[in-house]
Formats: sequence, C-alpha cells, structure tokens
Amino acid sequence: MVWIKRIILGILLFVLVGFLNYTLPSRDIVQIVGTDVKRMDVGRYAVFWASPDAGTNTNYTRDVRFINAVWPNGEPRVYRNEDTNWSWPPYLKFDSGNLNAKAQGLAKKEEAWVAISHYGWRIKLLSIFPNAYRIKQVEGPNVFLIPWFNIVFITSLLLIFLLIYRAMQRFKNRHVDPVTDQISEAVETVGEYTQSANSELNKKKSSINGFFRRWFGTTDRK
Repeated sequence: MVWIKRIILGILLFVLVGFLNYTLPSRDIVQIVGTDVKRMDVGRYAVFWASPDAGTNTNYTRDVRFINAVWPNGEPRVYRNEDTNWSWPPYLKFDSGNLNAKAQGLAKKEEAWVAISHYGWRIKLLSIFPNAYRIKQVEGPNVFLIPWFNIVFITSLLLIFLLIYRAMQRFKNRHVDPVTDQISEAVETVGEYTQSANSELNKKKSSINGFFRRWFGTTDRK
C-alpha cells in the first residue's frame, strides 16, 4: 500500500508540474527575423492550440500567424500568435494582429533583442508551438528578467496547499483519530473477551474430560 500511495502521489505531482509548466508564462530573449501566416489543420491536437481570432470562424482549419525568431546562439525559435479570447489559459489575448505588426516592425531593426512572453511547449514531432502574447524590446541578449508572476503564483499555491494540509490534519486529529481509537479499543476489547471466553471454555472442556476419565477409570477398576 505504501508503494501504491507513492506511485499515485508521484503521478499527481508529475501532472501538476506539467500543467504549471505549460500554463504559466515564460520569457525568451531572442531576435525576431520575420513573421508568417500558415493554413493549419489543428483538429488532432486542438488542446495545444488557442481559439480562433475573435469574430472569425471556429473551424479547425484556419490561418495561424507565426513569429520567427532566433536564439543568441543562432538556433531558430518559432511562436504561434493566436488570440486566447476568454478561453483557457486566461491570458485574455485579443490583439494577435497588433502583436504581429509589432513583430514585423522589430524584425526590420538591426540587433533588436526582445523578450517574448509566451506559454506552451514546442514539440516538433507534433507541430506544436508556444503561443506568444507579449513582446518587449530589451537592451541585449544577456538581460536578466525576474519572473515575478511565477514566483508569487507558486508561493501562493504552496501556501494554499499548506493551509489545506493543516486543515486536513486538524480534522483528522479532532474527528478521525478519536473514532479510529474507539474502534481499536473495541476490537481489542472483543479480542480480550474472546480470548477469555476461549480460556474458560478450554478449562470447562478440560474439567469435563477429567471427570469422564476419572469416572471411566473408576468403573474399570470396579
């Protein structure tokens, strides 16, 4: 049972960490080299894609904006640029067109480094891209940005889990443990009573057997 509990807790922790890693915002320091629009069929992996632009058709096959960038080491980095609207995750992004225009302007600048805020993963095998929702020009590729939102959010989440754990412990100590102790005492009492009854029964059985032995032994001698 201990190993089963550990396996279940490990799976739940893995799912929670993966969910937070996908949903919480991240920032990349890159250079934008261009933008693109592609016709995409997102029906198979729709969960990894945002909603269509506000006021457009909701079919799975649609035009998707992309922002092409490179890391400081020259490796490519591609982002999709989709509205999140009112859906999950709640970034309330309605300006993918404006963000695309801003990216085009920054692509024309030489040595323009930007911090692209996004969520999601880049999985080449499944053609999944992170969704960019903010672009901010920075001084250079070595700038350090503190993820204040993630720090506050994760700290708050840990505090909530701690409060829930303490509340469950108090409930267990006040309501569950007394009942468990009473059940254990009742089981022990029944066990002691059963043992005592068995002992008395064995004594009576031995007494009866002794009586018959003495009786039959006496008649034999007679």
